[in-house]
Formats: sequence, C-alpha cells, structure tokens
Amino acid sequence: MIFIVVKFPVKPEMAEKWPEITREFTEATRAEPGNKWFDWSRSLDDPNEYVLVEAFDDDAAEAHVKSDHFQAATAEGGPMHSALAATPKIISRQIDGDGWDAMGELQID
Repeated sequence: MIFIVVKFPVKPEMAEKWPEITREFTEATRAEPGNKWFDWSRSLDDPNEYVLVEAFDDDAAEAHVKSDHFQAATAEGGPMHSALAATPKIISRQIDGDGWDAMGELQID
C-alpha cells in the first residue's frame, strides 16, 4: 500500500472554497481502481492549510498521478494550482502494511 499525507497551503481568499474547488478531483480520485481512501481535512494549526490523506494499492499510485483528472487539476492554471499559496508539501511516504496498525511506520520528512 502507498500511503501519502500532503499539506496544501491555500490562498486565504480561497480557503473556504477549497472543498468545492477540489470536489471534481476528489470524486474522480475516489473512483479510481486501487484507491483505498482519499480524504481532506483542514489543518488545526492553520485555517488556510488543508491536509490530504490518501492510500492506494502499490500498483495504482503511479496511475493516479498520471491520470487525466490529476493532470488537469494540478496543471499550471488548473483549479487546484491557482488556489494554492505555495507548493504542496508531502509529509509522509510509503508504508508497508494495511490498516491503522501500520500508521506507526510512517516516516515524516
């Protein structure tokens, strides 16, 4: 399983709109084969930052980042790219194992 946590710093004027901006991307990603979970939460520390938690089967993660909806949403001028205040930061990497017990193996950059 590929497990990734990403912080998205959003422009203050776009923070309230972020769930709507990412809705199409989120729905398409959740429907991808090999998607285990994909969910957004708002940072407790910064109201202009969203945290994405996603998990994919090993062989599905690469297909996700190459998908048409991923490319369209994150391309320069795309809806997600345009709403960001800075580059998203990946704060975790791949873990081995399934389920919450594997969370202890997260490596934070």
